[in-house]
Amino acid sequence: MDGPSGGVKGRLMIESDVLHAHIKESDWLKAPAETLLKAVHEGEARNFYAGREVLHELYYLLSRSGQRPEEALSKAGALTRIGNLTWTSTSTDNDLLALSLVATYRLSSIFDAYRAAACLLHDPDHTMVSTDSVYDEILGLKRVDPRDLAERLLDKGTETSERR
Repeated sequence: MDGPSGGVKGRLMIESDVLHAHIKESDWLKAPAETLLKAVHEGEARNFYAGREVLHELYYLLSRSGQRPEEALSKAGALTRIGNLTWTSTSTDNDLLALSLVATYRLSSIFDAYRAAACLLHDPDHTMVSTDSVYDEILGLKRVDPRDLAERLLDKGTETSERR
């Protein structure tokens, strides 16, 4: 089970709840998001990626919360500069699979459907880092809770410090 991604082998798609918590002033998921994204940025946790659709969703959420377009752009741009975080592109295959997932699983969020489609198409391990249990229902997807992953990363850092 040990791997470069906080004890989880393979690629891991980071869902918007983690990225949104990172850019907000305060959030119930802020501490685990910061731990995880710091480890990704510094190369301590590898093989993490995000779907480009996250940027659309974050713009939508930030706009709804009253942020000006310039602020939303600045925050979205900052996310794209997180070191070692790869961004996937989309295609008509993503679009069609997302629409199929909405129809099949009755997903209420097209954003969830787009992320699930990207994870199924671009991740050979089909693993999503998210607190959203909607992904548990989608056949072929696995979900890792970011709080558990952050805890494993912190434990790994403690072990490394104790060995020194």
